[in-house]
Amino acid sequence: MLYYLLNFFQETEFPGLRLINYVTFRSGAAFVLALLLAIFLGRTIINRLQKMQIGETIRDLSLEGQLKKTGTPTMGGLIIIIAIVLPCLLIANLGNGYMLLMLIATLWLGTIGFLDDYLKFKKHNKDGMKGRYKIVGQVGLGLIVGVTMYLNPSMVIVENNEVISEQTNRVEEVIYHDETIKSPQTTIPFVKNNNFNYSWLTGWMGQHAEAGGWVVFVLITIFLVAATSNGANLNDGLDGLAAGLSAIAGSALIIMAYLGGHLIYSSYLNIMYVPGSEELVVYMAAFIGALIGFLWYNASPAQVFMGDTGSLTLGGVLAIFAILIHKELLLPILCLIFYVEDLSVILQVAYFKRTGGKRIFKMTPLHHHFQKDAGTVQALIQRPLRALPEQKIVTRFWIIGIILAVITFVTLKIR
Repeated sequence: MLYYLLNFFQETEFPGLRLINYVTFRSGAAFVLALLLAIFLGRTIINRLQKMQIGETIRDLSLEGQLKKTGTPTMGGLIIIIAIVLPCLLIANLGNGYMLLMLIATLWLGTIGFLDDYLKFKKHNKDGMKGRYKIVGQVGLGLIVGVTMYLNPSMVIVENNEVISEQTNRVEEVIYHDETIKSPQTTIPFVKNNNFNYSWLTGWMGQHAEAGGWVVFVLITIFLVAATSNGANLNDGLDGLAAGLSAIAGSALIIMAYLGGHLIYSSYLNIMYVPGSEELVVYMAAFIGALIGFLWYNASPAQVFMGDTGSLTLGGVLAIFAILIHKELLLPILCLIFYVEDLSVILQVAYFKRTGGKRIFKMTPLHHHFQKDAGTVQALIQRPLRALPEQKIVTRFWIIGIILAVITFVTLKIR
């Protein structure tokens, strides 16, 4: 809203009004606004949740310090969502299709998570919404995102082409086509020509290969949205863990969005140019600011938990953001911890059923494995022998998240 108001008054030539046209300025403003909203509005929301007695129900799983968290307000994801959406509504270009899709995704996932948290509070247990309904919601959103990218004429790319020197056999320069194209292409890591067209997988379809490529793209979009959203949801079990890892992943994605939305930087890094995607930098700046502000209250010992309202939203938002900037195949590196959390639960359940009660890990999701002493539960993997303090587990996961973010970023140059 403020974006359009200041643009309207630019004709008055009042000093400073043209700053609103710069993505860097609006991104900085979105970050600060989201941070302040999360801190100051967060206190009000926490007090309200306490008055309504919306506290976390804790089951005794013999984890250190676990029962002390009983009654801590949950649904704190409302703080994150409000702190993201309001700055974007104020200073983002709402005529940009990428921005609108991110806002819709945020509210969509937030609604699913809120309903899950509300049912847990209403039933006074940990069951909440049935898993199949959450999956349906995530799959539906993934389908909307994939189909929108296929049908929206403004969501296009500009291909990068290498000019190879005959003498040195090295890239001399990178040139771009004059025209934008609608193509199911993405960036693939550690490959010299790192543009990958999904149509390559459907080449056997002949003249329908391009349409088949879009079908593959939509299916991958659905899978990544569901997997990343659920992975973040499972990861949200320790104070500050999911929020910190999401902020780290967001920091890598905001750099990629800025580079991919700028022709000169895209050319330098030899990556595809995505016109219009630079507006996503404003969104991700608000996302990071909101998470840092939320950590003000969520850092150990947490005064509020984000609940499914926040955790389901965070993972899904990261996945959709990466998809929109055509970097979705980098998610297995960037969000590896979320996927490992997913996999740990799948493996544990499958092994438990197959062996009649035996375990691979002492407890899943994986981060809880490190909170148990060896010998308390019989499992294939007993290390670490002693339970680690919660803060140490969180800090080490953050460090791994930073390493993964750096690796993800350098894949743009290392091939």
